[in-house]
Amino acid sequence: MILFIEQLLNGLQYGAFLFLLASGLTLVFGIMGVINLTHGTFYMIGAYCGALTVASTGSFLMGLLAAMAGAGLYGLLVESAVVRWLYNRDHLYQVLATLGLILFTNEAVTLIVGRSPIFMNIPPFLEGSVTLFPGLAYPLMRLALIAVGLAVAFGLWLLVNHTRFGMLMRAGADDRQMVDALGVNMRVLYMSVFGLGAILCGLAGVMAAPLLAVEIAMGERILITTFVVIVIGGVGSIRGAFVGAMLVGMVDSLGRAYVPQIFTALLPYSVADTLAAGLVSASIYVLMALVLLVRPYGLFPARS
Repeated sequence: MILFIEQLLNGLQYGAFLFLLASGLTLVFGIMGVINLTHGTFYMIGAYCGALTVASTGSFLMGLLAAMAGAGLYGLLVESAVVRWLYNRDHLYQVLATLGLILFTNEAVTLIVGRSPIFMNIPPFLEGSVTLFPGLAYPLMRLALIAVGLAVAFGLWLLVNHTRFGMLMRAGADDRQMVDALGVNMRVLYMSVFGLGAILCGLAGVMAAPLLAVEIAMGERILITTFVVIVIGGVGSIRGAFVGAMLVGMVDSLGRAYVPQIFTALLPYSVADTLAAGLVSASIYVLMALVLLVRPYGLFPARS
């Protein structure tokens, strides 16, 4: 029972982390119609900015601000220099341009900080564990990541559904020409959405940095999983991104805990180990296929 609850918490933590990445990507993809492969790069930039700032100042708060500012500013630069000219182009142009930006950014960061991974210590006020109940102590840093993910989810829900900016985002996604004709500066609106997505990536980067190594190309490894999340949840939907992230997090966490045990009980160890490892690796893609069989547009696609 304790193992099950611990894996549920691990799934919740992983889901919260994925939501920080997927929320910005689904907004950019759903509202602006842009396939932005550099989304993972913003996550990497945020992690590096946060880790380097904490290393030089000793302040996690300063690292948090630096991560969001660094990722946000780089996102605005990418949008104004490259992505802005691709809004009306075929998705193939967007894929090729943003893929080139990934390669450029990785090499630029390598020239600045080198290829050696950077390790960021857990801030003192988030060190240690919290005893949730007898027999289960859970790391405070992981609980903080869960709390940040839930807070961002609530904040984005308020932003999209209960503010003028959210109303303009929804309207711009449905009919850009009409919103533009009504006097709304779509260039500023799109830049704001793109920058918001980059800031969320920076937040994800600095929150994950104490738990993972900060290294070149770390964003590409998580990007495919992020796309899986928004496909499951439905493109352009914050609610879909949240539900999709939680499902992926739970399936991954519970699968890693229980699938090897089940296969070992039924099959010889040499066979069970290989099959279990393959199934665990493919579990989120199996989940995506099952969801798409029932809901081809995802669980909660944005209404237009």
